Amino acid sequence: MVSLKNSRYLQALLRQPVDRPPVWLMRQAGRYLPEYRALRAQAGDFMSLCRDPDLACEAALQPLRRFALDAAIIFSDILTIPDAMGLGLHFTAGAGPHFERPLRTIEAIRQLAIPDPESTLGYVMETVRRLRRALQGSVPVIGFAGSPWTLAAYMVEGRASRTFERIQRMLLEEPTALHLLLDKLADSVILYLNAQITAGAQAVMIFDSWGGVLSDQTYPSFSLNYIHKIVTGLVREQAQQRIPITLFTRGGGAWLEAQAAIGCEALGLDEWTSIAEARRRVGARVALQGNLSPARLYAPREELQQAVVQLLADYGSGPGHIVNLGHGIPPDVLPDQVQAFIEVLQQQPAGR
Repeated sequence: MVSLKNSRYLQALLRQPVDRPPVWLMRQAGRYLPEYRALRAQAGDFMSLCRDPDLACEAALQPLRRFALDAAIIFSDILTIPDAMGLGLHFTAGAGPHFERPLRTIEAIRQLAIPDPESTLGYVMETVRRLRRALQGSVPVIGFAGSPWTLAAYMVEGRASRTFERIQRMLLEEPTALHLLLDKLADSVILYLNAQITAGAQAVMIFDSWGGVLSDQTYPSFSLNYIHKIVTGLVREQAQQRIPITLFTRGGGAWLEAQAAIGCEALGLDEWTSIAEARRRVGARVALQGNLSPARLYAPREELQQAVVQLLADYGSGPGHIVNLGHGIPPDVLPDQVQAFIEVLQQQPAGR
C-alpha cells in the first residue's frame, strides 16, 4: 500500500483501521456529469467510448477531478464478455442493451468460445494500464465484471427485463444448457479479471446485478456457486499486495451469510438491506460497502446530512465500511448534490 497516496479504500476492504470511511460511488462516471455527456457525444455511442482506451480513461478520471473520491473504477460495461463472444451487442437510447443473437439453444451455447482477454478484450486492459499511469498512485483502481448469472440473463433474454422469463424457463426446462453457459462464463470472468489485475487493477468487484430475481432454492446453484468458482480462480496477490474482491448482489440481502463464506473480502449492499442488520449477520468476516439510497441524492442538504449520519451510525464503530450508494447514481442527479454528499461524509468525526 505504500505506493498509494490514498489507500483508505484498500485498507477498509481488508478491515484495517482508517481515519474515515472511504467513499466511491457506483456509476460515478456517467450521464449526470456534463463533461461525460460531451465525451460520449465525441465517441458517437456508448460502446465506442468503452472501446477507446483514451476516452474510457478520461471518463474514469472525470469524477475524480470534481470530487474527493477514494477510488477510481475503470470505465467499461459488464457486457463486454458477451460482446466478445459475438452476440451482436447494441445500446439503444432509452432501451439499454440489446443482443442481435440471443442464446436460445444448447447448440448455440456449445459453440461459444471463451474470449481471450488480451486480444478481443484488450481495449479494457489498455484502459486499466492508462488509468493507473494517469492516477500516479493517487487512489487505487477498481476492475470489475458481471457475474455469470447476470451475464447469462442478458444473453438468453436478449435485453434487460424485469423478470427475465426466458432464462427462468431455461433454468427449469434445460438446466444442463444453462449450467454449461454459466460454467463457460465463470471461466471467462476468471480470465478477464485476472487480466485486469495483471494490467494494474488493485481491487475487483463482481456485479451480480440480477441475482435477486432468483429464489432461495436457485440462487446458490445458479449464481453463488459460479461466483465462488471465480473467487477461487482469481489472482489474490500482485506486487506483494492483496487484491480484495467485492461481491454485489442486488436484491441479495437474504443470502449474506452464504455470500460471506465464499472468500471475498467485502459485500456490497443495496438500499433495501439494513447495514446494521448485515453487520450483525456477517460480523467481522467481510467488509461492507454501501448503502445509501440513490434517491437521497435528490434531498436538500440538511436531509442528506441526516441520512449520512444515520448510515454511519447504523454501521457503528470499527473498520470495514466503504461508503457507497445502494445502486448507481441516477442520471438526472445534479453534480452539486454528489459534492454535498461527499462533503457531509468527510465532515463527520474521524477515528473509525
